[in-house]
Amino acid sequence: MSMKYKPKGELVSSCRREFQRVPMGGDVSALHLVLTGDPTLSAIVRLSLLVSLSAVLFAAVIGVPAGAFLALTRFHGREAVIVILNALMGLPPVVVGLAIFLLLSRSGPLGSWGLLFTPQAMVIAQVVLVAPIIAALTRQTIEDLWVEYRDELAAMNVGPAQRVATLIWDARFSLVTALLAGFGRAAAEVGAIIIVGGNIEGFTRTMTTAIALETSKGDLPLAIGLGIVLLSIVIIINALAWGMRRAGERYAG
Repeated sequence: MSMKYKPKGELVSSCRREFQRVPMGGDVSALHLVLTGDPTLSAIVRLSLLVSLSAVLFAAVIGVPAGAFLALTRFHGREAVIVILNALMGLPPVVVGLAIFLLLSRSGPLGSWGLLFTPQAMVIAQVVLVAPIIAALTRQTIEDLWVEYRDELAAMNVGPAQRVATLIWDARFSLVTALLAGFGRAAAEVGAIIIVGGNIEGFTRTMTTAIALETSKGDLPLAIGLGIVLLSIVIIINALAWGMRRAGERYAG
C-alpha cells in the first residue's frame, strides 16, 4: 500500500492557513454569543455565579469567625494550627474533589444524602477550598488590629466574643480583600467541581469546566465567549468591591 505525502512547504503553508483561520472566526462568533445572550452560555454563567457566590458566602461564615478566634486566642499548639491553616490555602483541588467524592459516593459515609453530581456538591468542594484562604487572611488582619486595640479593649473589660465581633466590624473593609481572594479561587476552580459535579450539561456545567470541555472539542467560539464573560465578571466584582470599600471608608471617616 502506497502513501502520498504533501511536499513539506505545501504542508506547512496549509497548517499555517488553518491556524490563522480558527482564532479570527472564533473571536467573531464568541462576541456574537456574548452580545446576543446565547441561552447555553447564559445558563452556564448563572450556574457558575450561583455556585461560586454561595461557596464564598458559606466559606465567609466559617472562615471569618475562625480566623478571628485564632488571632485572639492563645493556646498550646497555636503555631502549628497557623502553619496548617496557611498550608491549606494551597490545597490541591483534585485531592479535595476526590475526598468529597468518596464521602458523597453511594458507598461513602454521606452517600445517603444523594448530593454527588449536583450543584450542592460543587458548593461543598469550593467551600473546602475557599474557607482556609478567608480564615488565614482574616487571622492576619485581625491579629494586626489586636496589637493596635489590645490596651483599649482590655481597659473596657471586653469579653472574648465581643472582642471578635468588634475587631471584625472594624476590619470589615480590609476583609473585603479576603472575600475577593476567596471568590477568585472559587470562580477559577476546575478540578474539584469536575470530579464531584460531573460536568453535566444543563445541570452542573460551569464556565471553567465548559471552557476546558469546549476547547478539547474544538468549539472555540463558546470557550472564548465564556472566557470573556468570566474575565468580565471578575473585573466587575473587584471594581464594585473596591468602590464599596472606598465609599465605606469615606463614610466612616
